[in-house]
Amino acid sequence: MATEGRGPIAGTAPSGTDGASSSQDRLRGLLHAVETVVGEIELPVVLRRVVEAAVELVDAEFGALGVLAADRASLDQFIHVGITPENATEIGRLPRGRGILGALISDPRVIRLSHLQSDPRAAGFPAHHPRMDSFLGAPISVHGEVFGNLYLTNARRGSFSAEDEELVRGLASTAGFAIQNARLFDEARTRAAWMAATAELSAAILSTPPDEVFDLVAGRVLDLSASCRVTVLVPTDVPDALRVAAARGTGELDILGMTVIAGSGLAGAALDRGGIRVPTAARPTGPADPAVLTAEDETGPAVAAPLRTRRRTWGVVTVARPPGEREFTEVEREVLSDLASQAAIALELTHARREQQKAMLTEERARIARDLHDHVIQQIFGAGLTLQSMAATLAETHDRTRVDEVIGQLDDAITQIRTVIFALSARDGSSLRHRLIDVVAEVSGALPRPPALRFSGPVDTALSGSLADDIVGVARELLTNSVRHADADSISLDVGVDGDRVTVVVTDDGAGIRDTRRSGLANLAARAEARGGSLTVDTGASGTRAEWRVSLGDSRKDPR
Repeated sequence: MATEGRGPIAGTAPSGTDGASSSQDRLRGLLHAVETVVGEIELPVVLRRVVEAAVELVDAEFGALGVLAADRASLDQFIHVGITPENATEIGRLPRGRGILGALISDPRVIRLSHLQSDPRAAGFPAHHPRMDSFLGAPISVHGEVFGNLYLTNARRGSFSAEDEELVRGLASTAGFAIQNARLFDEARTRAAWMAATAELSAAILSTPPDEVFDLVAGRVLDLSASCRVTVLVPTDVPDALRVAAARGTGELDILGMTVIAGSGLAGAALDRGGIRVPTAARPTGPADPAVLTAEDETGPAVAAPLRTRRRTWGVVTVARPPGEREFTEVEREVLSDLASQAAIALELTHARREQQKAMLTEERARIARDLHDHVIQQIFGAGLTLQSMAATLAETHDRTRVDEVIGQLDDAITQIRTVIFALSARDGSSLRHRLIDVVAEVSGALPRPPALRFSGPVDTALSGSLADDIVGVARELLTNSVRHADADSISLDVGVDGDRVTVVVTDDGAGIRDTRRSGLANLAARAEARGGSLTVDTGASGTRAEWRVSLGDSRKDPR
């Protein structure tokens, strides 16, 4: 019949010389067990030593230590001795704290049973679990709070005695102090490691390109947190939506770029509360949350902290473990929050520095543009007027012709300088001029010198919508043909509006466009004809001239 001991130990100590000797041996065994436990400082090692010492002390076949989860109603960790790794794999998921294990959680007092299965609280065993009969369980407290429970089964002498119970009580009491010391050491080491990493990360952010910063944060946190997935989610242009900007660990490629509604997941909760720590829980219905890991009907433990300063919310860092892994501690939440706060400050400083550099660059460009307009163009214009006055005194000779050519070159130089001034001015992404400047920049790398770009007429005010899109496409196609297929060294692009006429002209000094590229030109010709215009391509010894011409009046009616 099962017996249960609670409160003071029942029974008497052995009598006589043999009994005294046996008791002394067992006390020496307890002292040895205590020395074994307190001689370690690493928390995982201490927990295992407690179980091993208890098994040896009372001569049990199996032993385990269940660490309570944050909810104080289930087990977060389960360190076992006596079950082989192969057998543990066959059993599968570790106990969560039901049956007799749960009874010790809900009422943390010593339980001693002769026959485990005879107790009405027994919940049975899963498949492949070894047979267990006698049972002895004792709580382990740290500063008056139950840390976990020590479980021992299958006493080799048949059943556990009152003396066994007393010895286990003593070991559990000492183990509480050892565990507390190990926890303090572990917390101190964790804080030190995260503080050092935070300083390194903050410095690295200042020198990292903007598109790599969040991946840097995710990778560093993954290294520190002993987790399986880290994500960084950032706000989007859509209200209440967050996008996975960086992901490291399990399934990182599957979730990168995923967008979630802020109010439906861990990241949104972290933004609302300023940081959050969640235990293993039932898997919620609804859209998948990339910030947590799931298995079957459960989500694993996770922790999250916002990347936020007083001025701006940059995003949220989330850290996850799969179901069955240990839960995150409050210390881990705190150090993650500290790291996220410092990283956000570094992001703010980096952003401010880039904005300052951008402002300085804009100011410098404006100064150069003013100098070009106020001084260089005026000097060239003055030189042109002087040459024109000189040309008026010359007869129709070779010298007069040469002077006229130089005047034309000066006019071209003024046009190109004005294009440079425009490029140096504040950018407008919708401006056709800026779009064409970008197209020229795309092809410049394949040429000895950038293509010349000239505008004439009200290009930005008269050309917009689908016509502007066509002009950009035509310019890109003609320039690309000259670069890739005409073997040209010198290329120019002229875009002009003259009354009702719109022209895009590309000239080069290459060998002409091969017949294999005529299909691309046919497409450009079709675009021109759809707008009442035409495409002409003239190839000679000096190069090729392609002119795309449409009527502005016909183009106001979108042909598409």
